Amino acid sequence: MNRQVLLFISLLSFNAVIAQVSYSIPEEMSKGSLVGNIAQDLGLEIKRLVSGKAKIFTRNSDEYIELNRERGVLLVKKRIDREALCTETALCALHFQIILENPMEFYTVTLQITDVNDNAPTFEKGEMKFKISEAAAIGAKFVLERAVDLDVGLNGVQKYELKPTDNFDLQMHNNADGNKNVEMVLKKPLDREKQEQISLVLTAVDGGEPQMSGTMLIVITVLDANDNAPVFTQQTYKATVIENSPKGTVVATVTASDADQGFNSELTFSITNTLENVRKIFDINTDSGEVFVIGNIDFEKSKLFQINVVASDNGGFTDTCKVIIDVQDVNDNTPEINIMSKSNVISENAPVSTVVTMINIVDLDSGENGIVKCFINENIPFILKSSTDSFCSLVTDSELDRERASEYNITVTCSDEGVPSLSTSVTLTLQISDVNDNAPVFEKSSYEACIVENNTPGLSIFTVKAADADWNQNARVSYRLEDSSVNGVPVSSYVSVSADSGVIHAVRSFDYEQIKDFQFLVKAQDGGSPPLSSNVTVKILIQDQNDNPPQVLYPVQTGGSVVAEMVPRSADVGYLVTKVVAVDVDSGQNAWLSYKLQKATDRALFEVGLQNGEIRTIRQVNDKDAVKQRLTVIVEDNGQPSRSATVIVNVAVADSFPEVLSEFTDLIHDKEYNDNLTFYLVLALAVVSFLFITCVVVIISVKIYRWRQSRIMYQSNLPVIPYYPPRYSDTLGTGTLQHVYNYEVCRTTDSRKSDCKFGRAGSQNVLIMDPSSTGTMQRIQSEKSILDEPDSPIEVRLLLHSSCP
Repeated sequence: MNRQVLLFISLLSFNAVIAQVSYSIPEEMSKGSLVGNIAQDLGLEIKRLVSGKAKIFTRNSDEYIELNRERGVLLVKKRIDREALCTETALCALHFQIILENPMEFYTVTLQITDVNDNAPTFEKGEMKFKISEAAAIGAKFVLERAVDLDVGLNGVQKYELKPTDNFDLQMHNNADGNKNVEMVLKKPLDREKQEQISLVLTAVDGGEPQMSGTMLIVITVLDANDNAPVFTQQTYKATVIENSPKGTVVATVTASDADQGFNSELTFSITNTLENVRKIFDINTDSGEVFVIGNIDFEKSKLFQINVVASDNGGFTDTCKVIIDVQDVNDNTPEINIMSKSNVISENAPVSTVVTMINIVDLDSGENGIVKCFINENIPFILKSSTDSFCSLVTDSELDRERASEYNITVTCSDEGVPSLSTSVTLTLQISDVNDNAPVFEKSSYEACIVENNTPGLSIFTVKAADADWNQNARVSYRLEDSSVNGVPVSSYVSVSADSGVIHAVRSFDYEQIKDFQFLVKAQDGGSPPLSSNVTVKILIQDQNDNPPQVLYPVQTGGSVVAEMVPRSADVGYLVTKVVAVDVDSGQNAWLSYKLQKATDRALFEVGLQNGEIRTIRQVNDKDAVKQRLTVIVEDNGQPSRSATVIVNVAVADSFPEVLSEFTDLIHDKEYNDNLTFYLVLALAVVSFLFITCVVVIISVKIYRWRQSRIMYQSNLPVIPYYPPRYSDTLGTGTLQHVYNYEVCRTTDSRKSDCKFGRAGSQNVLIMDPSSTGTMQRIQSEKSILDEPDSPIEVRLLLHSSCP
């Protein structure tokens, strides 16, 4: 097979490649026959055809050629009949494009279809009749119908043969259009009396291999004398017809004359030696010679028509002329938009001038009717770029942002310049894929939240929220704490943040008295690659709770010794006996203290200042007042609910120490008795506690044994969830228990005697009563001399701590 290949390549401004390849193959090749190695001819690798999803684009619906990507060759997809494909042209060619993606490239392929001798010459009529007068002169010419051979070139009609040749010879004349006119020439006079009817056989022979032929019978009836033939006024008539003219429209009128008279001068007009498709469009009035429209005139199919008209008289003489008809185009075809290749999704970070879609625009009209201009809707980041007259590309004109527009509906409208103008449009939907170009943004620049102390660990404090303008995984925000410390302790031991929801939980129970506020950073990070993040400052304020009762600093409460304030009997009204000093470690109104006299031996003698805790006399002391006065003062804070503490103040109303000594000795003995009673109560409590703990251990052991037995029996795999009771605290030692009491007791060998040592407060008179002391009582400055005695009792110290988480 002789196959010719031509290759033309040019580069376009938008990075697509146009190349033109030409092949030549004979018609009637079987399906699957090789057309050409397109990969080799274009200089492409096979893997490029596969990765680029190479495909054939053709404007026509019929596809005669297919592309084998794996072999890089073009194959015949179905049988090609040149005569059916190209009815009016000698040169027949198929035009199509090969499209590749990533990057987009296209190549134009022209396939020349060469003729093979597969059609024999045929005559339109199997028989042709002539009426020739016997008076016909020697050399009279009679036009014969030429044979039609759908093949071209040497495969077309090459010669005619007429048999027998007794009276007639054949003459052939070449026309300007390449066709041959066949004429029968009278070489011997006719004699109707000898032979009234003559039968001849006209044979048309082509030049193909093998040679093929066709025949037509010519029947001649010899008439009596008619010696003048018709003559047309013009040998060539020219006319113009508008495309889509209605049927019946007269295009041209031919006229002829005959010098004969009467019956021999009557002329008949007919169309001869004209292609069949022309006969389907035009016809002639046999009497008047008017050529009129009988079919649909389509400028896009045929721009020019040639009609051969014969004028015949009744004597059989004829003359011929040509009618050439030009078709004028009208704007009856809308532009066609063919999508050669397109991308449905494009990344928002695609560079400017990225090719999105390649478009082929065709308008079958001509002139201004076929000039097409295309445009797209405004205010979108895309433009149309023209590469050739019939190809353009949709490319990006500026940067894309999915957060502004995630989808574009791009309408491409193409209009011709005809009057009226015709247009067509197509809408392309383009999705913008997301890239991670937006960091999470918190709803606030900083957060501040409050939590009341003594909270339950795990309590939700509040929620931080960040939004990401990206989509899907790129917009999925997770939260975590930035590494920092609060007073040297990692912030993660104070709070935690939920990675998904941003809920901040308290890890521990806070104590306002230990920490009043702290701040930390929360980081919001998206799920993109690489991830983007942002931070926000969070400040936690601890709100005070009234969880600490007032603590009495003075007078100090002791267990072994009795401290008494001394009031002389000469004390006047408003005499300052002592001052109760107390503090509250809470803050605000929870630390506001008030003092009240709860009990008193003589309520009419003393009062306590509500705000300052000063104990003063409210009347004159007299001799009737008891020496030993016992006052119970309650100290309350202003919290809700309020907490309180009580203090017992012993007051000695006397002018001298010996007088006081006798009164307070019995009190100390009673105190010792109470101490012994307390000791036995504590001992009994310890025994009961031991028995209780023993029972609990036994019960737990039984429970564990039964649990292990049931687990062995059922092989259960259920998870064990530990239960933490309310007010559970961590083991870091930073929280405080509700009540902690520490006792430090030192006893002498004489369990009935004890001694307590207190510090001196201000300049008040403080008495220390000891049952074994027989001397005169002294001030606290002389205490050392008593304690230095070898028989002095050992010190007993009682410490009370009370605090609340």
